[in-house]
Amino acid sequence: MRFRHPDGSTVHLAYCTNVHPAETLDGVLAQLRDHCEPVRRRLGRDRLGIGLWLAKDAAHALVTDPSALRALRTELDRRGLEVVTLNGFPYEGFGAEEVKYRVYRPDWADPERLAHTTALARVLAQLLPDDITEGSVSTLPLAWRTAYDDHRAARARAALTTLAERLDALHELTGRSLRVGLEPEPGCTVETTADALAPLTAIGHDRIGICVDTCHLATSFEDPHTALDALTEAGVPIVKSQLSAALHAEHPRLPEVRAALAAFDEPRFLHQTRATTATGLRGTDDLGEALTGDALPDTTPWRAHFHVPLHAPPAAPLTSTLPVLKAALTRLVGGPHPLTRHLEVETYTWQALPPELRPRTRAQLIDGIAAELTLARDLLTDLGLKELP
Repeated sequence: MRFRHPDGSTVHLAYCTNVHPAETLDGVLAQLRDHCEPVRRRLGRDRLGIGLWLAKDAAHALVTDPSALRALRTELDRRGLEVVTLNGFPYEGFGAEEVKYRVYRPDWADPERLAHTTALARVLAQLLPDDITEGSVSTLPLAWRTAYDDHRAARARAALTTLAERLDALHELTGRSLRVGLEPEPGCTVETTADALAPLTAIGHDRIGICVDTCHLATSFEDPHTALDALTEAGVPIVKSQLSAALHAEHPRLPEVRAALAAFDEPRFLHQTRATTATGLRGTDDLGEALTGDALPDTTPWRAHFHVPLHAPPAAPLTSTLPVLKAALTRLVGGPHPLTRHLEVETYTWQALPPELRPRTRAQLIDGIAAELTLARDLLTDLGLKELP
């Protein structure tokens, strides 16, 4: 979906396909047929943006076989779909029964991460619509914190510098300008936008910036205006933003609140949980640890890294951090010029929701994704952007 900003530039809204597990190119093509095109039709649009997630094997197949890449581009066009952004965070296995810590491997100190992200950039340069020259890729925020030391940090910086050089060369070759954004996430070396300032300014290249995920922003209790102002003042490019909402518990001491939270403690994904204290942020790696231990104070609100559907916050006594998303979006695109032109709805946890909240059929999932995009569209038009055909 495209929108005209009051300054005349185009802002893109997509939804991320990592909600549909697929490790192979055939699986990606099936997603387009079974989910993406039906979402477009459900919205009554001639064109729908999608943020493709391409696992290692799918990306490798595309970058090594020009005919396969042309066929994917043809299929996107035929189904009324367009791609300006890729989700390069998960490497493989995102549809596994247990993902947890696996999603952070390989990290930026490992050569596989550089090779994979380079492949994604080369693929995206060929998938961009004919009238669009700018693309974006979101990626792991360096590494999970426990697997990182000075030696690995130096290797990660070197890899990102090499990536920037490759993106420059790709621009010269194709005329397509691609940027990669580190996506701060709780528990990682770069957990907050503030953590991103030092490594990104050290790299000092405008092709390497940040992807602001509003669920992660909220989970770490960051104020959107403060965070985005700091990025702007430091000259850090906001490559893209993922529109998502976290789980919020105002009174975690209450038994009914803990029971409600426990329903979201599931075995597939990691749900980092945070609370603020007088001495700073405290957290656990997963929701179950917060519920069963005393790592977090129970007299202050908790937030958990669980991407809840934007249009359907959990029932009381829980809620979502949708207000944080709205505040961030106002700062991102509500000013005289957009801070980013790539927005992506990224609720990948539909099938990890408590059983009574999960979509039971493909049609219900399609309806849910369409409802999220409708909410995002309305937020954008309320900010003065005009939806384009």
